[in-house]
Amino acid sequence: MGLKALAAKWLAKREKSKVEAWSKHPQQTQSATFSYLMSTLESTDFGIDHEISSKTTYEQWKTLVPLRDYEALYPYIERILEGELNVLWKGKPAYFCKTSGTTSGVKYIPMSDEGIQAQIKAARSALLLYINETGNSDFTDGKMIFLQGSPALEKKQGISVGRLSGIVAHHVPSYLQRNRMPSWKTNSIEDWEKKVDAIVSETMTQDMRLISGIPPWVQMYFERLIKQSDKKTVREIFPNFSVFAHGGVNYEPYKSTMEKLIGGRVDSIETYPASEGFIAFQDSQKHDGLLLNLDAGIYYEFVPVEDFHNENPRRMSINEVVVGVNYAIVLNTSSGLWGYVIGDTVKFVSTSPYRIVVTGRLKHYISAFGEHVIAEEVERAISEVATAMKFNFIEFHVAPQVNPTHGLPFHEWFIESSMAIPDGFDKALDDKMQQLNPYYKDLIQGKVLRPLKITLLSSGSFNVYMDSQGKLGGQNKLPRLSNDRNIADKLS
Repeated sequence: MGLKALAAKWLAKREKSKVEAWSKHPQQTQSATFSYLMSTLESTDFGIDHEISSKTTYEQWKTLVPLRDYEALYPYIERILEGELNVLWKGKPAYFCKTSGTTSGVKYIPMSDEGIQAQIKAARSALLLYINETGNSDFTDGKMIFLQGSPALEKKQGISVGRLSGIVAHHVPSYLQRNRMPSWKTNSIEDWEKKVDAIVSETMTQDMRLISGIPPWVQMYFERLIKQSDKKTVREIFPNFSVFAHGGVNYEPYKSTMEKLIGGRVDSIETYPASEGFIAFQDSQKHDGLLLNLDAGIYYEFVPVEDFHNENPRRMSINEVVVGVNYAIVLNTSSGLWGYVIGDTVKFVSTSPYRIVVTGRLKHYISAFGEHVIAEEVERAISEVATAMKFNFIEFHVAPQVNPTHGLPFHEWFIESSMAIPDGFDKALDDKMQQLNPYYKDLIQGKVLRPLKITLLSSGSFNVYMDSQGKLGGQNKLPRLSNDRNIADKLS
């Protein structure tokens, strides 16, 4: 065991104590965060506009500050982009995280110095808690790869602008820099196809021990590694590979395919970073869910999904939530986001400590006939059926077919795979969906919908689509389901 591995074990014990200090006192931690945010916000333009003071209570907050999405907050962000100070937070942001918007095109999410430090701290906590629980610190003595966006940044009014992963690349601790791959030059390649090929060439002969990234892009990296090496599995190429860190999408639908590529199981660490804040991370290999990051300069609010579109939706603090309910997550942050609806839905699997699973997106659902199908259901259905029938798929998308040429409407599943669809797979998948969603079951049995239809896509189809949208690679993710056929028709 090397010096880094020994030092990591010592740091891991300290980190465990630090995380327990706030996770075991959630209400106190969130109350302190709220007080700090209010005392800083009161002297900003946003705070003045909304009559915020250091004495504002949470009950008053809900009355004074309405829920907002990016478009509603943009007038304030636009003023920052024009050079104004003290608009949403003290001074000016350290960064703007650039993300792809829906109705607004490119989105510029402000990030303060405190915000970026919270991102780094959470990623560090996830790794150290894993080491503390498992005792595996050997990966710190080998190479680590982080598949991410380009670290190249531009400037707007003296503020650095880039993708979240590119910004984070500038803050990797010095003790990890020698272990970290790919090289800065390779990481700066904008074309994702060329970048993956360069990463493969650069890492093929290295002692890779930790690999991190969004599952579909790591899967592409693994496939190209195997093709170029003439090996059968990633483990043959990297015999010391022991930790896979991932986030961004639900890993379960990818798990069987990834384990086949790897050549067996490896420990995984799931994280939930977003441009708006590092929301949660896996703190244990033994428990379900991700630990809600309560010590990140974020005051959380939760709105039951069933209430979200009401005129006055219920807004709850951490002490009001219960296990098993789908909530829209709302952020108030030390980077200047207030009553901010990021669009994700979560469900608590534990409240001691507070652990969550991400269940989908507010805008990603199918309810063309009142079926209320959500991402959690389609991901679970295809994962369980594919595992049971030993079918490996690459990616999938589900959309309603409201006006078919013949027969009743149906849900169309576009599934990318190099394998043929097994006999009976469509029926098993439809049965599982009926089991998971009673509304869908009623529509099938009531002859409003007919059972789902599968359209098999060849390998690479989703990459071609993502490339056509300028969203291939990096942190970009394909929506798993949609209530319209904008994606489906392009795939067709």
